[in-house]
Amino acid sequence: MTAGKPFRIRWLGRVRYRDALALQRGLFAHCADDHLLLLEHDPVYTLGSNAGTEHLLAPPEEVGAELEHTDRGGDITFHGPGQLVGYPLLHLAGGPGGLTGSVAHVRSVEDVVIDVCRDLGLGDVGRLDRYPGVWVRPDGPDPRKVAAIGVRMSRGRTMHGFALNVDPDLSFFDRMVPCGISEHGVTSLAAEGIEVSMREVVDRVAERAAERWARGPVDRADVAWRHRAVDLVAFSRGEGPGEPPPVERKPDWMKVRLDTGPGYRRLKGLLRERSLVTVCEEAGCPNVFDCWNDGTATFMINGERCTRACGFCLVDTRRPEGLDAGEPARVADAVAEMGLAHAVVTAVARDDLPDGGAAAFAATIAAVRDRNPGIAVEVLIPDCKGDPGALDVVFDARPDVLNHNLETVARLQRTVRPSASYARSLAVLARARAAGLTTKSSLIVGLGESDDEVDGALADLAGVGCDIVTVGQYLRPTTNHLPVERWVEPAAFGRWREVGQRLGIPHVESGPLVRSSYHARQAADAAGASTPVPVTLGA
Repeated sequence: MTAGKPFRIRWLGRVRYRDALALQRGLFAHCADDHLLLLEHDPVYTLGSNAGTEHLLAPPEEVGAELEHTDRGGDITFHGPGQLVGYPLLHLAGGPGGLTGSVAHVRSVEDVVIDVCRDLGLGDVGRLDRYPGVWVRPDGPDPRKVAAIGVRMSRGRTMHGFALNVDPDLSFFDRMVPCGISEHGVTSLAAEGIEVSMREVVDRVAERAAERWARGPVDRADVAWRHRAVDLVAFSRGEGPGEPPPVERKPDWMKVRLDTGPGYRRLKGLLRERSLVTVCEEAGCPNVFDCWNDGTATFMINGERCTRACGFCLVDTRRPEGLDAGEPARVADAVAEMGLAHAVVTAVARDDLPDGGAAAFAATIAAVRDRNPGIAVEVLIPDCKGDPGALDVVFDARPDVLNHNLETVARLQRTVRPSASYARSLAVLARARAAGLTTKSSLIVGLGESDDEVDGALADLAGVGCDIVTVGQYLRPTTNHLPVERWVEPAAFGRWREVGQRLGIPHVESGPLVRSSYHARQAADAAGASTPVPVTLGA
């Protein structure tokens, strides 16, 4: 492995297999750092690159599991809750490596898992000569597999890794021939009498992996370990927006001049006339006067009501209404009347719709371009629950910029946006970048994060090839929303601009009053919005 690279360990919680695979591919394609992704999957059977379905003994849907084909080695395996999955994405020394490199890497992964098992009190554990993986009582009459290994190597890089059975439902393994091995069974730490929490296992894996694979500073970030309703603010618990926050003395750099000039009034009248909604108003953006007087706005489609209740956002969360088929044309007409060169379109989350509202994005992109030839269209999309088909509908419409916001650091994701996922958001950006789109994301600060945690989030965005990142100060909309934990000094925003640029992000817009669509046209121009090309993994 190359000396000096940061080793970034991420505990990502529960992640669907398809999202984790997209994230791996994004890091593989764009990131120079070494990673260890640690997570649990929803129930899923996965087939290696040369595997068929002959070792799958029952339809996955009968037992509530998915089936995914993947590009790792090995046969069929199962992933599910109670199983720790680890994906080391490493740069191996000496170039591509070939067979010897592959064998050495598999042995290295096995060594880490064996050491962890022994640390936890499972003494009789090791290798079985004929099969990869980690086995209990490997020299006894009835060895049983406690961890599966399946890896992929390309251009001296690794993907995929191991699945350690901590305390999963072992009955899922009865519906298949695990790894194509019929003569030996499967076990778990719990079945072998090792009572240990997932967090303890993650900590031991992180320590052992860092000892073996880190060649530079170790950066670890964890998403929330507890998922309790009491950890959420009142707005996220469905108690409504509350009262306006008490008047407080803001630092001078957070003061916004009220300027309802003629440009602002003209645009407000135009939007009302066409029954259009902007996120500028719905989310209480502090730059509304600046942008509207400049003749720019961010249109919000798919209604005014969101199916999620994020702890920072003012958007209405009552039951959504039906979609308006005439909305794309009205947005296109408004863009023409405003004379925009760069139009920004966003939407509420519509988890009530099968496609999450993706088709309306595509229709709006097409309508705006048809009415306004040569215009650049930027979209700020929800995650569409990570559904590849829905996301492809938006990607195939070829927006000039595809924005999806990460919003905050890994540790605070559950509190800040409880219906979203840190890994899924990175996966959405990775998919968009692989589709050849210019990608963009945003972070808001002042929610209780540390400066180092923001650095880590910037590294994760850079890792999936994000082209544009905005960083701005959080402002509390109402008393039922998250409090402002700190007013971040302007110098810190300048530092994050430099950190992002050092990480390889082409354009970072960072300042106290910056929001996701602030200076959108200038940011797209600075990042070279027309330059990305589709990324594929080489064999």
